[in-house]
Amino acid sequence: MPTEIVTALIALIGSLGGTFGGIVVSSKLTNYRIEQLEKKVEKHNSVIDRVYKLERADEVEDEKIKVINHRIDDLEQYHKNN
Repeated sequence: MPTEIVTALIALIGSLGGTFGGIVVSSKLTNYRIEQLEKKVEKHNSVIDRVYKLERADEVEDEKIKVINHRIDDLEQYHKNN
């Protein structure tokens, strides 16, 4: 086999190996970054859920305060009339 063909085959094998190696490394990096983003999104969603629950609890407490204030007003009116 001529030397040129052997050299070309070696160069081809090296090029293919480098190309596939680069693809594998790039794929691993992309997967790692996606995993990190998924973790950040999960933390964000957790915070959103907690804030929603806190807002809901705050609404309930506000309603309780309104009811208590109304009852106090009723008692004051009752006490004034008696």
